[in-house]
Amino acid sequence: MQFHHHGYVSGEPRVQPATGTGIDRPAELPDETDVLIVGSGPAGMLLAAQMSQFPQITTRVIERRDGRLVLGQADGIQPRSVETFQAFGFAERIIAEAYNIAFMNFWGPDPENPRDIIRTTRTEDYGLKISEFPHLIVNQARVLDYFAEAAAFGPGRITPDYGVEFVGLTVHGEGEYPVEVRVRHVAGAREGEERTIRAKYVVGCDGARSRVRDAIGRKHVGRVSAHAWGVMDVLVNTDFPDWRTKCAINSAAGNILLIPREGGYLCRVYVDLGEVPEDDNHRVRQTPIEEIIRRANEILHPYTIDVRSIAWHSVYEVGHRVTDRFDDGDDGRSPRVFLTGDACHTHSAKAGQGMNVSMQDGFNIGWKLGYVLTGLSPESLLETYSAERQPVAQQLIDFDREWSSLMARKPEEITDPQDLANYYLGTAEFPSGFMTQYGASQIVTDAAHQALAEGFPLGKRFKSAEVVRVCDGNAIHLGHHAKADGRWRVYAFADAAAPGEASALADWAEWIASPESPVRKHTPAGADVDAVFDVKVVYQQKFEDVDLGRVPEVFLPKTGPFGLTDWEKVYASGPSAWTDVDIFAERGISRDGAVVVVRPDQYVAAVLPLTATSELAEFFAGVFVPAAASRASTDETRSEAVRA
Repeated sequence: MQFHHHGYVSGEPRVQPATGTGIDRPAELPDETDVLIVGSGPAGMLLAAQMSQFPQITTRVIERRDGRLVLGQADGIQPRSVETFQAFGFAERIIAEAYNIAFMNFWGPDPENPRDIIRTTRTEDYGLKISEFPHLIVNQARVLDYFAEAAAFGPGRITPDYGVEFVGLTVHGEGEYPVEVRVRHVAGAREGEERTIRAKYVVGCDGARSRVRDAIGRKHVGRVSAHAWGVMDVLVNTDFPDWRTKCAINSAAGNILLIPREGGYLCRVYVDLGEVPEDDNHRVRQTPIEEIIRRANEILHPYTIDVRSIAWHSVYEVGHRVTDRFDDGDDGRSPRVFLTGDACHTHSAKAGQGMNVSMQDGFNIGWKLGYVLTGLSPESLLETYSAERQPVAQQLIDFDREWSSLMARKPEEITDPQDLANYYLGTAEFPSGFMTQYGASQIVTDAAHQALAEGFPLGKRFKSAEVVRVCDGNAIHLGHHAKADGRWRVYAFADAAAPGEASALADWAEWIASPESPVRKHTPAGADVDAVFDVKVVYQQKFEDVDLGRVPEVFLPKTGPFGLTDWEKVYASGPSAWTDVDIFAERGISRDGAVVVVRPDQYVAAVLPLTATSELAEFFAGVFVPAAASRASTDETRSEAVRA
């Protein structure tokens, strides 16, 4: 973690210097704002944390509640989400307080006595098998707390405006603030007051009953299945031996998904309430907690639970819906209003996807709004949001429908007791969040050069691997050095020559430092050289064989008000005393070298040869506004923000 480059820091280094709109931020919700976020759920708060890294942009978050969420419904945290937490600076802290899913056990009817259940399978969880990050359980409220901290500690100093309810909106065809939003104060000194806020863009993060979705005329497409589940967070005494292990339990009396919660003692129990008659008219949702507990005991027989305290409970019917479009764009008009999270996709809770997919929605739209509103990129960039995220949501619905069906089977419908365990492990990459792959577009190239770095598939998230930092010999994960600061990452994987020798890498470094490079063309005038592009090199040699005095200067940039050298952009592939991982072998990178470009939301955008400088320039010309470099130095606040 680097934090002294703007001067000595003696306090909390996560608190970045306030700049731009973060200085003297108005306490009251203003009449005009660049971005209005409706809802402070997972998508909304991640988006706020990302927008805090663009302090030239005025961003406000309105939330109907009168304060922070106390008890969240979601709790499953997939490895991709923990990877995202790493980028926002709080992965280690949330891992420390979370429940780490190490195993998932499966229970079924005892063949000797079908009324009883027995353990049929014990499986290691998929988390650490496919990622360096674990699969966690932690309350949604704590996730929101951490994102709220990141938003408040960022240069933009963003905090939610609580007690403000969204009423409706109108999108006008012209004007600097074309979205007219009607809001109502429902708490505080202005309670009952209605007013109009004007915004350039609105993002609806307001849940399954989204008023923003209704206001732009988008429709949820799908249905509610005829199956209901009771869910309860409880403190119990029990003789069930796997109470602190995640379990899928199938019995003659129904099904249970058991998920231990963080902090010990507490567990979440999803209890099968069975098929719902067509004429039920949602009466099942009134099922009393006593009935849910009774059914749980019936399913667990011969074991019992004695519920001592109930933290929360609910009943839901499984629904699978995707909104027909995730923005209001129509007839060639650029979108002004966007939908995220449950506002545009809903499904069952048992696959642990809702909060996780919602956060990736927020990550996807956040940097794009930042780039368009700061003038770095054209408005067309915003059209890629719905194009990228809607297919992901449909894949989620398809997966969840199958998982929910498997979970709800009766014993007589199960031909192989290992089916559920096999499906759980066999599909692990999808629920982990690692199957998302964006297609070729304005911000993802085609796969013509994919063979140069097979371990970094285009359109998929950048899969980190260990490298050795040359300046100090420490082994780190290359991807973990990339923070959610809104910058593009450009990784130059060197050919075999050592620093200082004639090589393709040396030629590329000379070009990337020249006026013809995208770094020079698209970095705002007066900003640090790495304000928009974070350019790093990884050599094939051991770190002790890399002479920093012979490394091209572009990989040792001088930044900040003191012009200090950044030493943390030069890496070696190993091995060292710290690691025996060779990233070239680990990720299938050509020994002739390669350039891997990664978007601000951690997805691989391009894989190119070191010699393909014109292709790299052409790619970025499609991402950025050509005149970006000529902007006034007022954009230097962007540089200060992302480098702080």
